[in-house]
Formats: sequence, C-alpha cells, structure tokens
Amino acid sequence: MLPDEAKTLLLIDDEPAQGRLIAAIATRAGWKSLRAESGNDALLLLGSQDGEAVDAVLIDLWAPNSGTAELLQKLTQLRPELPILVITAQSKVSIAVEAMRAGATDFLAKPIAPERLVAALDAATQVHPHRGELRPLSEKVSQTLPFDEVVGSAPEFRAALAIAAKAARSRVPVLIDGERGVGKEVFARAIHAASPRAKRPLYTLNCAATPSNLIESELFGHEKGSFAGAFEKHRGKLAEADGATLFIDEIAAIPADVQAKLAGTIESGLVRPIGASRGFEVDVRLITGANSDLLEQVTAGNFREDLYYKLNIVGLTIPPLRKRAGDIPPLARHLLTRISSQPGMHALGITDDALTVLMRYDWPGNVRQLQDTLFRAAIDCQGAALTSVDFPEIADLVRLSEARGAEHPSTVHAFADGPGVALYEPDGNLRPLSDIEADVIRLAIGHYRGRMTEVARRLGIGRSTLYRKLAELGIDNAA
Repeated sequence: MLPDEAKTLLLIDDEPAQGRLIAAIATRAGWKSLRAESGNDALLLLGSQDGEAVDAVLIDLWAPNSGTAELLQKLTQLRPELPILVITAQSKVSIAVEAMRAGATDFLAKPIAPERLVAALDAATQVHPHRGELRPLSEKVSQTLPFDEVVGSAPEFRAALAIAAKAARSRVPVLIDGERGVGKEVFARAIHAASPRAKRPLYTLNCAATPSNLIESELFGHEKGSFAGAFEKHRGKLAEADGATLFIDEIAAIPADVQAKLAGTIESGLVRPIGASRGFEVDVRLITGANSDLLEQVTAGNFREDLYYKLNIVGLTIPPLRKRAGDIPPLARHLLTRISSQPGMHALGITDDALTVLMRYDWPGNVRQLQDTLFRAAIDCQGAALTSVDFPEIADLVRLSEARGAEHPSTVHAFADGPGVALYEPDGNLRPLSDIEADVIRLAIGHYRGRMTEVARRLGIGRSTLYRKLAELGIDNAA
C-alpha cells in the first residue's frame, strides 16, 4: 500500500517491459508511477491536472541524435524546477554529458540497480538548499585507481594509504572508516587492484542503499519460493565474489539477524542462501566500509562485537576533506584530468581563484562531492579553464560563512603553512629532523603521484639516494 504522501514519477519509455520493471521498483519505494510512451504524450500529461502532481521525470528514450535533447529542453521550460533523470546505455558518459547540457538533473546507467534508482529519485526530490552545482550525481567517472594515483599528501591520509597498500598483499578483512564520500570505495578498489585477486572484478554492496529486508538476500542469495516475491532463484554477492573481493559499504546498516549470519559465514566459510537446506563453501576477501566509529555502535549495542572484530583485522580511517584542504588543488587537477578524458568532454585547467574558493568550502560530501561539482562545472564550461565564476553557489556559501565569522581552521593551515608538514610537536618542541624529512618525502610522493624520478629531481637528490632514504625512514613507496 502506498503512503498518502507518495511522490509521483513520470516515466517516458517506449518499452513496456522496462517500464513495468521501473514502475515496480518505484512502487516498492513508495512512489506512484505515470507512464508516457512518447515525448509529446509526456508534455500533454505534464500540462494536465494529473501532471501537476509529478515530482520527477525519468527518461528512457535517450539516444544520440534522437531529438530527446529537444524534448528535455521543452520539459525544463514547462517545469523548470522539476528533476529530470536520464537512463543511459553503452557509452554512458558521452550521452550523459549531452543530456546534462540539455538540462538533465542526473543520469543512471543500464542495467538499472534498484537501489541506485531509488537513491537517485530520493536525492533528486530531497528538499535541500543546494540545487545547482552541489547537487549529487548517481553515476560518476570511474573510480578505479592504483595506489600511486590516489592523490593526497596530508600525513593522516598517507598513513591510511600505507596501511591499505600493505593490507592489499594479504587476504585478511579490512575495515575502512570515514565519512560519506571520503573515498572508501576508491581505497577498496585500490586494495583489490593490488591484491592477488585483481584478475577478478570487485563486487560491491551498499547496505544503506539496499532495503533492510533485502540485505540478507543480496548477501546470501535465496531459493525460488523461499519468501513472498522470490519468483526466481537469486545468487547473492558472497557467492558471486567467490575467489574475488567483496566490498560491503555502510556495514552498520545490516540488520542484527543478518549480522549474526555474516559472522557465522566468516567463521565457517559457508554460505547458506535463504530457503536452502544446506550451505556451500566460498573463498571471499571482505572489505567493509563504515561512516562512523563502528566501535561506538558496538558499545551502544547496535552492532555485534564478534562481527566487528572479525571485520577489523586491519582497520584504517580516511580523514575528511575539510581536514586536508591542502590536498584540494592537486586533487581537483587530478579529477579534472580524469573528467576531461571522458567522451564528450574537453581538456580543462583550473585557475588559482577557483582553487581558493574550493579550498575555503567545507565539503560535507567530501571527495565525492568535489568530483560531482567539478563534473557539473566542466559540462557547462566553454573556456579552457574553470574559474571562480563557475562555482557561484560555493562562493556564496563561503562568503556567508565568513560573514558569520565561521573561519575554517583547516583553510588557514592550507594557506599559511602548506599542506601536510608540521614543524612542532604538540608540546611546542621541534619535531625530529628525520620525522620532518619523512613527511616531506611522503608529501612529494603524493604530489607527484608516485613518479619517483620526478620526486627525486624535485627534492634535488638522486633516485638511489631517494630509495635509500625510503628504506632508512621506513617509508613504503606507496605511502
């Protein structure tokens, strides 16, 4: 049964089977659905009394040179504030770029994962003060990076990266802690890519984006007829990831009974799907992500202690972007390079005045939000470089914050002392020269993305001297 305040989705789709699937997903998430087989039908419906109730539009007619861009422009003229999501296929980034330039709010890729669709609809219709360049995106530029391309020179970040690089060589579980958007999946993919299992794909499950009553099925699978709606046998993520790596994000969202079942699977190596009479053995390397201190959840009785210690064989914490503002310039340039390489995009630089604005912003959504913001700005930019003019919403928020006297401490550090090298101990005494030297080398490795010849040249030493110092100071060259 739908709630009285159910939102309404208008689906523009000429494929009945696909339309029924999307409508079913939306209905389970509490949405009402209307359907139009053509753009003209959609425009007529939106202009009617029924159309006034539409909260979002989903277009599954998108194809290059199909006239859909013109339809999108007409929809935005008719209802400027109405979120419009576009489903893309094949070369999705180039099509997404074209769609967003025509006025689309967001884009999703086929095949559509139910949790991604629901999350995108919720994000598009959420009452939120940021409706422009800071609006989140459902699909993003690929985030698979080797360790030497993960950008960041702040000591806490490099320490986390060093732990991850060492953990990659083993098969033990890794627990990655950090706020939403800091890059937990980037770290998970880097760990997997540097592991002996790299030839297999990394499998992922976001528990917060999956309905709680479906998490057990998504993890363990189910037999046909094992519960209402189980019309077919389903193979869970643990079975799919046999011999590979499974990244479970938002692990704290797993219900208590499923926590117990997962702890048993880690202990025995056996997976038993819902409704199955017996289990089967799997070899899965687990990486998990948590948005808050999971130990606090254990203390509060919200997360099983035994499962916590099984998952936290190796633990690391990724600091939020606001605590490493000095990393924003190289990170922004790196992200722009990756964005510019996508089909339909062109090479873009970024000016110092734009970087100044970005460094003064708080980034509650962390690196993910920075990437989304740069992507949106790059789509609309007609010049050779992004400037502060391309980030009007962020500039307004920064001015408002500074007018209120809420100066951000990490911003002061980023401009005054340069990123990542502290000269003094907390007690006011100078740090040992070897510690300062180690931090400078780590900073250089991060800044030049692991290109050791360039690192040695910029530090004014030979490569052999650099590698000798790495050994003497105990620095992993991935750190």
